[in-house]
Amino acid sequence: MSGGPNNVAVITGGEGDLARALTKELLAGGWIVHNPGRTELDVTNSAQVKSWFGQLERIDLLVNNAGIIRDRPVVTMTEIDFDDVMDVCLKGAFLCSQAAIQRMAKQRSGHIIQVGSVSALTGPTGQANYAAAKAGLIGLTKSLAKEYGARNVRINCVLPGFLETKMTATLLADAEQRTRILSTHTLGRLNTPEEAARFIAFLDSMAHVSGQVFQLDSRVL
Repeated sequence: MSGGPNNVAVITGGEGDLARALTKELLAGGWIVHNPGRTELDVTNSAQVKSWFGQLERIDLLVNNAGIIRDRPVVTMTEIDFDDVMDVCLKGAFLCSQAAIQRMAKQRSGHIIQVGSVSALTGPTGQANYAAAKAGLIGLTKSLAKEYGARNVRINCVLPGFLETKMTATLLADAEQRTRILSTHTLGRLNTPEEAARFIAFLDSMAHVSGQVFQLDSRVL
């Protein structure tokens, strides 16, 4: 089973605030953690993904955390804007899952957690690319969970909530925008990278849970 000292975790998008918080959480639990940023692992490059994962002797947990946004109205959204977001958020998760799951299937154990977004469920204005990519992650989660459950490989999806991170800093810097965002949360506050990381680590310990989607904030959809 995954979830213990000296087990190996990989967190893509390792330079992000959630990845840093999760790295700290897992290291405290005795995990061996690899948290490559884009310069070390470009998740959109299939050859690089195969080579990078091929260096690992085992892998117990993969967190597909790499993501980007290119928000704009659909009429001004370029094909590059759409493709870049789909490539990183969805194709990247597919490529890394594909590379990891082969090892996990042989081990007869392992866990893949996709970092999704509530945007997948609400489709916010200006996020046609991001919402589509994150919705795809939910479908990928459910399909892989059914495909590899017999090999004791678990696949889950976590929607961490509207976190205060580098990615959201511009939005939250505007006082009016921040107030509007907070008003959509019934508790009137945002989740934190540390709390999301704590949940992800806990989810890995739940050996009988797979194919599920977990929303971690107080927005009621």
